Amino acid sequence: MTVVTALIVFIVGSIVGFFTNHFVSSANQEQRKLAEQVNKSEAALAQYKLDVADHLASSANLLDQMNSTCQTAMKQMEESTQLLQRATTSDVDGMPFFSQETQQQLAQTAGLRHPKRASKNVATATEAPLDYSGEASGLFVDEKQRTSSAD
Repeated sequence: MTVVTALIVFIVGSIVGFFTNHFVSSANQEQRKLAEQVNKSEAALAQYKLDVADHLASSANLLDQMNSTCQTAMKQMEESTQLLQRATTSDVDGMPFFSQETQQQLAQTAGLRHPKRASKNVATATEAPLDYSGEASGLFVDEKQRTSSAD
């Protein structure tokens, strides 16, 4: 009987052990899956941080380039302003916009296009216009109407 009892205890223990192992291992599998997801999320977060840091570094580099370009442009504008302020009227006369030949040609062309107009003597109007007559006529005659049947 001791052998039968031992055999029954062994079988019951095996069954209980099997189910316990099954439930414990499934919990371990879920824990392993969750741990893998956590590791993936942490790796993605670390990569995102690196990407953001690279983006900010490149943005800072571009802003530095823009700043240096703006400073160069401001220096050029200051130099141009100083050159313009140093220019005098004698310099302007020494460097006309058009050459002398071109100015002469423009003057000739302007003379041909716009000949001097002779001033016409405007006659003063002392007479009435021709469409008006000096005497009243038509409806404007100041006479009474004559009746021919009354004679």
